[in-house]
Amino acid sequence: MTIIASLLRGAELPDSPTARLDIELLLAAAIGKSRSYLHTWPERIVTSEAAQTFADYLQRRRAGEPVAYILGQQGFWKLDLEVAPHTLIPRPETELLVEAALELLPALPARVLDLGTGTGAIALALASERPQWQVTAVDRVLDAVALAERNRQRLQLENVQVLNSHWFSALEGKRFQLIISNPPYIAAADPHLVAGDVRFEPSSALVAGEDGLDDLRTIITQAPRHLEPGGWLLLEHGYDQAAAVRELLAQNDFEQIESRDDLAGHERITLGRLLC
Repeated sequence: MTIIASLLRGAELPDSPTARLDIELLLAAAIGKSRSYLHTWPERIVTSEAAQTFADYLQRRRAGEPVAYILGQQGFWKLDLEVAPHTLIPRPETELLVEAALELLPALPARVLDLGTGTGAIALALASERPQWQVTAVDRVLDAVALAERNRQRLQLENVQVLNSHWFSALEGKRFQLIISNPPYIAAADPHLVAGDVRFEPSSALVAGEDGLDDLRTIITQAPRHLEPGGWLLLEHGYDQAAAVRELLAQNDFEQIESRDDLAGHERITLGRLLC
């Protein structure tokens, strides 16, 4: 007979920087309860099947697999999203893009495009906050398109359309008041690609050429053909890429260019307005 408190005491994840949180999330999922339940009812008995599931989860986490992939879900903004190994795991710093977009456009009808939507995190967060916006979410990976559509349907957000498109390839003739993207921006030789959770994430969602700027260049150079005059382009990028992104925006007729810091003090997003 095993109780919750014993499982919590005996669990170890020595290589995880968020070990206690990881353990609680995995145990709560194994027994089908919330994290608060673990502390409210520490003497409750856990079935042998649930205990084995928890042990299996711990083994996978010790091997480095992200908790989000183990559980198949991740919180973002105010939403719980299904995630899978063919998409990037939504991260808190990407919420900066959502915050900026909500600041820039009023709660009036507008057409918004999310490039490289993955799980649909950005598009669905915006649509949930702005019911009058019509949000188009695109991804070149068919599995990601299907995943984003499942998230859209489960959240019942009818003001989002999910499409298969490699950046703007399926959007000929379409224009938007705002284009937003968290594209791949890691350099191919970056040592972080062989450490931590990113080892399990798809390289196509992370790597963008030798300097990490290939996809950002593509988006910035092609975006003017898909923005209405006065439209905004919002981009997430690497902690050391803000100056390069600002220069690319300036070279492509964007004005009112600025970068904003994440919670760690790094310039994490950059935005610009197409005024011509």
